[in-house]
Amino acid sequence: MAEINFLLDNINKGDNDLFRVLYGDKQLELKNQADSYSNLINRFKTIYNKKEAALFSAPGRTEIGGNHTDHNMGRVLAGSVSLDNIAIAAKNNSNMIRIESVGYPSIEIDCTDTAPKEDEKYSTPSLVRGMVAGLKKEGYKCEGFDACIDGRVPKGSGLSSSASFEVLIGIIISHLFNNGQIDPLKNAITGQYAENNYFGKPCGLMDQIACAVGGLITIDFRYPGNPNVKKVDFDFTTTGYSLVITDTGGDHADLNDEYASLPSDMKSVASALGASVLREVTLNDIVKAIPELRMGPGDRAILRAYHFQGDNQRVVRQVEALEQGNFKSFLEMAVESGYSSFMYNQNIHSSHSIKSQGVALGLAMSEMILKEKGAWRVHGGGFAGTIQAFVPDALLDQYITTMENIFGNGSCHNLFIRNNGAIKLQF
Repeated sequence: MAEINFLLDNINKGDNDLFRVLYGDKQLELKNQADSYSNLINRFKTIYNKKEAALFSAPGRTEIGGNHTDHNMGRVLAGSVSLDNIAIAAKNNSNMIRIESVGYPSIEIDCTDTAPKEDEKYSTPSLVRGMVAGLKKEGYKCEGFDACIDGRVPKGSGLSSSASFEVLIGIIISHLFNNGQIDPLKNAITGQYAENNYFGKPCGLMDQIACAVGGLITIDFRYPGNPNVKKVDFDFTTTGYSLVITDTGGDHADLNDEYASLPSDMKSVASALGASVLREVTLNDIVKAIPELRMGPGDRAILRAYHFQGDNQRVVRQVEALEQGNFKSFLEMAVESGYSSFMYNQNIHSSHSIKSQGVALGLAMSEMILKEKGAWRVHGGGFAGTIQAFVPDALLDQYITTMENIFGNGSCHNLFIRNNGAIKLQF
């Protein structure tokens, strides 16, 4: 830990190399970041009256390739982004974890009580308790601490605010009580454990891995308990393109059956072919069996299985293109992936509300501006929410102006892939 005044001095000195790595070179953004951190530190001082503490950051994530492939043991391409959740924390020499989050109710958890609580399901305290329980189960130490958190990855943004929060708690526990020795993958797996068993959401592992590990990564889920995570050697900041995530609106509340149908349809095809997931069959197996599959799982399931096979293999080719510096080819494949999601995976709009098609509208406008110049695709689960675009700098203002005119001011997030996952800030 460091003295509070030392942290404030380093943040406010005006030329912070670490902030440039995390948030880029734009002076206004660096000033905004310094102000945000300073406000959080001063809030921590006021609430807890501590003299020493540590600063932490955990990024949101973006899915770049492999749409709905992870739940059938497929491959994905993902990255951590420059939009993050931040925290300041210090030990309090008790068993109580006390967290003040900007804009949210206070949290107080007894870290000796690690049993799931039914009345905590679907709440932030359940994630904290789940992280403590999961890490203790693995033999890590956890005691009481005080923290102030600024959750700057918006909920519903498609950038995995919950996964970012989980691994933020994990990195705090790692450095305050375990000498920073909790492995990023272990942190991610614990985040999934907390979300599955305490929060009550049966999520996969891609989001937590991308937030914890950081940078541009490809993940192979052939062995789900031990996924193969590989860093991809490519720097998006050198391309002259911006990564723009646009929130097209729409309510996720009534989409549970739509989301559940995707893995269910895919696995029904696999089951009809004598397998448990689509990773265990080939496209040729599926094509040969189409007459029988049409009588069983049906056409939509076949189309979704076709999408899986294409996108799962496309991830391999996207990684190869990036590693070879062929960004043009990567962009072409990102567009291919988007079309596959639209035509075959059919997760662009809900079948229950055909008048509300914000994602499709956003994709149409993106194609109008970016065709043959950039890339655009659905981002994440689909049906409502966000789209992703790679926008050349010369078209950035036009793109954001057009999209925000349709979806509202602040609906576009202009981001980049940052190389750091969940970290303790070292000055």
